[in-house]
Parts: sequence; structure tokens; C-alpha cells
Amino acid sequence: MSGVLRINVWSGPRNISTALMYCFAQRADTHVVDEPLYAHYLSHSSAHEYHPGAEVVLRSQDNDGEAVVRDIILGPCDRPVLFLKQMTHHLVELDLDFLAETANVILTRDPADMLPSYQQQVATPTLADTGYPQHHELLTYLRARGQKPVILDARETLRNPRSVLSQLCEHMGIDFDDRMLQWEAGPRPEDGAWAPHWYARVHRSTGFAAYRPKSEPFPEKLQPLLERCRPLYEELAAAALRG
Repeated sequence: MSGVLRINVWSGPRNISTALMYCFAQRADTHVVDEPLYAHYLSHSSAHEYHPGAEVVLRSQDNDGEAVVRDIILGPCDRPVLFLKQMTHHLVELDLDFLAETANVILTRDPADMLPSYQQQVATPTLADTGYPQHHELLTYLRARGQKPVILDARETLRNPRSVLSQLCEHMGIDFDDRMLQWEAGPRPEDGAWAPHWYARVHRSTGFAAYRPKSEPFPEKLQPLLERCRPLYEELAAAALRG
């Protein structure tokens, strides 16, 4: 179908990106795809050595990112809207020219909330694992080419999902649909092969959970990484949609 609106939502790990994917999956006009560049990333980085279920992911997807761009991100779509849940750190060794043909959204989250959650899956995360530097680089790249990507902050979205999602839809030139706010609990057919390792909480959800700050003390081990992430996050958060 020509004239397809192709929305890349570029997230970091342990964010509300899967919930956003489920949200857009409720729209009759939208086809959603879960992290199409994950296997490409694993095959072009050392992350395959420590990401849970890496071998399953590598077998489940095309490992050639340029082919993924051609066949999936810019490929045929049977609906007017294509929603692609993406991870910014998956953009390794790729020609980024394809971003000129897509609408790009950056989804960020306070590292004080994200890092303790991520550590449960990856014991010793690096700055590159967090996605914050890549978010900054992507924002700079897109702005230099005349794009004004929408920035979403997880906390603001959870505080008022209807308001933030309505604004997002307006920016994308599509109507907000009330069905986006609810979905059935459990796995979905579009889930990637990595879902058993990462999606337990979202599979218990039926909508966007209210924001609640972490009650546990922040892990001392992660404090140096937090200090490196925070200024990168705060620059993004300052430009994010408000609820």
C-alpha cells in the first residue's frame, strides 16, 4: 500500500514501548511490528553474549538489518499505518537514510526508574546498553535533517495516557482512538521471540498502569551509570509531550 504512515518509536530498554505497541495494535488501521532490528543488533555487537534468549532471537529474525529496512520497515503493508517498536541501540552499522521516509518518535524514561529494572535482566549494564547516548545522537541526526521527532517520556505518558496519546496522534496526523487505552491481558501474536524473558509484567496488564516511583533504594552499584545517563535523559525529557 502506497502512502503508508510508518511510525518508528525509538525506545530504550525497560520502558513502556511494549505497552505502546499493544496500544496501537488496538487500532483497526494499524499493523504493528515488534523490534525488527533486534537480531541485526545481536549479530553486530557483543550483546549476544549476555542478552537472555539471544540465540532464539537470532534464529527468529533476519540478521541483515539492510534487508529488514527494505522488506519490513519500508516494505509492503496492508494497512494505512505501520507501527514499529524499535530500540535506539539497535541502530548499529546501518545506513540511516531510511529515517527520512518514516515518522520518528523517541521514547525515554527516567534512568532512576529504568536502571534497576534493566539490571534484573542484564546484571552489569553499560552506558551503550541503556540507549541514552543513542537517543541523543538520533535526536541530533534527525534535527539536522529537518525532522522534528516527537519525544515521549514514560512518566508523563503514564500520568495521563489519554492526553499524551491524543497529542501523539495529532502530531502523526491520525485520529485518536479510545480503544488504544485498553487491551486484553496475555501474550499477543506480534510479540517477538524474546517475550518470555522481557514481557511478564506487560502480559499481566490491560492498559497503561498509573505511574508509581520506585520505593526501593537505588542500587549503589548503578550510581555511576545513573550519573552518566541523567543529563542525557533530562535533555530529552525537557522536550517531551506533557500530560
